[in-house]
Amino acid sequence: MKGRGKGGRGQEGVGEEATPECSEASVLDGMGNLRITEKGLKLEGDSEFLQPLYAKEIQSKPGRPLFLQSSRNVSVNIVNSNNQLLTQLVTGSNGFKARGKMFEVKSTSGKLLFSADEQEVVVGAERLRVMGAEGAVFSKSVETPHVRAEPFKELRLESPTRSLLMEAPKGIQILAEAGDIQAICRNELRLESKDGEISLDARRIRLMRLPEGKASTSSSSSGTRQTVYEVCVCPNGRLFLSQAGTGSTCQISNNVCL
Repeated sequence: MKGRGKGGRGQEGVGEEATPECSEASVLDGMGNLRITEKGLKLEGDSEFLQPLYAKEIQSKPGRPLFLQSSRNVSVNIVNSNNQLLTQLVTGSNGFKARGKMFEVKSTSGKLLFSADEQEVVVGAERLRVMGAEGAVFSKSVETPHVRAEPFKELRLESPTRSLLMEAPKGIQILAEAGDIQAICRNELRLESKDGEISLDARRIRLMRLPEGKASTSSSSSGTRQTVYEVCVCPNGRLFLSQAGTGSTCQISNNVCL
């Protein structure tokens, strides 16, 4: 190893090496907080790098954390042989950014918890919980085999300004085992079955606020007004009530169908 002595170059002639100020062993051991070991460089304490640092591996002492600090941001870039950026990880004052073809989060056992790429976003956890007061907002369609609220919580599907569409090729089941199901709309509520039937299966079926047909004066019977009605159906499917008589009174009170 060549080195410079106290007096500059050696005094015994040209071509001879000067005696170094420190021994070879002390130089190999390092200087200051920097140590040279068989595995590489060992740096203790706080260090500041003014230029890029290139290394194959950076690790802390066993059981000690690895601390990176910057006044602006900390960037981790993965490039190819042509120095083209492939993957980037940036943490700065404005937030955390990741750039790459795919992003994955796995548990300690190797189970996929979350993944995202250009085609889809996959949540592999057993449950996806949204804690925001406004819930989850989807600008496009949502495909899922099961939508369920938490125990003792309400489930609400809402489209404030547009329509809400649920589709399934083999059927849609809405079940409330210990409560009510309400379907409320401002205009029309339509139940349609193209090839099958619509069944109302209950001990009591109530049709509220149905219009009541008025019988003509000539056909109206004198006496006390009855409180028993029959349900009549217009040709267009509209339902209305008509006072019950000894026979059907739908034809007499069909002014609702006009």
